[in-house]
Amino acid sequence: MSTATETATLASNILTHDNSVVPIQTRSERPTSFEPTDFANPTGHEVNFKHSPVNRLQPLLNVDAVASDAVSHTVTPATFAVASAGHDAAVRGEFFRPEDRMSALAWRNSADAVHVRIPANEEVAEPITIAIDGSGIADAAFAHIVIEAMPNARATVILDHKGAATYAQNVEIIARDGSDLRVISVQRWSEDTVHAAAHQARVDKDATLTHLVASLSGGVVRVNPSVQLDGAGAEGKLYGVSFADPGEHLESQVYMFHKGAHTTGDVLYKSALQGDTARTVWIGDVLIGADAVGTDSYEANRNLVLTTGARADSIPNLEIQTGDIQGAGHASATGRFDDEQLFYLQARGISEEEARRLVVVGFLGEIVQKIGVPALEEELFDAIQVELSDGVSA
Repeated sequence: MSTATETATLASNILTHDNSVVPIQTRSERPTSFEPTDFANPTGHEVNFKHSPVNRLQPLLNVDAVASDAVSHTVTPATFAVASAGHDAAVRGEFFRPEDRMSALAWRNSADAVHVRIPANEEVAEPITIAIDGSGIADAAFAHIVIEAMPNARATVILDHKGAATYAQNVEIIARDGSDLRVISVQRWSEDTVHAAAHQARVDKDATLTHLVASLSGGVVRVNPSVQLDGAGAEGKLYGVSFADPGEHLESQVYMFHKGAHTTGDVLYKSALQGDTARTVWIGDVLIGADAVGTDSYEANRNLVLTTGARADSIPNLEIQTGDIQGAGHASATGRFDDEQLFYLQARGISEEEARRLVVVGFLGEIVQKIGVPALEEELFDAIQVELSDGVSA
């Protein structure tokens, strides 16, 4: 397996013609490597770490970390799990390239991958679940997961995270020609969990990937999806929902690369925050490449701040390398409750507390309803109600 595309001491910088150093700002310029030491330990000044709590991520940045078995992975139904032994196993690394030290450590410290494959031309009616259970935070755990939809396959795969863990995870997703794949990553960790995940996906000709991140609890949860719409006619739909409580840092850095012609992208992330020190971070990068003619792309992030002391960072970026597109745009908004909405509900006999709950559930419900798995949707709606109740009683 090849290593760095650039020297990692310059992992967050580039050299100009006069040898001066300037920070890398364009998402597509980031170097990659399978070797952890090729990446310097981040200081928090790097473009991909400046909004992250680097001090809390340190257990997953230690190059001497040895993988523990504190996190288990169970595939149900097991018939969709295929053997993936060693770093050179088939499919593993076909597309995935680590972009930071945590991801490179997850690659190195995962001797075997968890590989789920949906056979060609098969439509799987019930979701395939990868249950990811943490038994403690004392030791760092690592994983590389491969989700592969063969040509014209249709399926939903759920990554269900629970328990307590210090956990670095790679998820490599390949949607082959004509497939329709839905990947849902749900984070319901304990409040002391540190979870850093790099999801990288390639979507081939006429294939569709729906990728959804639901982060409802955890100390630090950093799930960064990167999707390359590689083949002509590929479609990517990236959605996210999060609810941050005091002391929680919930983050997603999203990258959508329109590489093939006539590709379509839709990105929508929403978050709610309550309590002092609650924080969410969303960074959305969209690149429309030189050959991506006929592209139609839009990204948006909306944040609802429920109390003072909470903070939402929202940074959309759009880079276009061709003028022959159908459309492209981005939007970002962060605000508090709409007083008119509350007044409308209270004027109809609804208490202020209940009115606030209705507004939040309606706001986040737009994303939850995109999951497409009724039982999971109900679970997440219940979890949001619990979050709101905890906030009211605090």
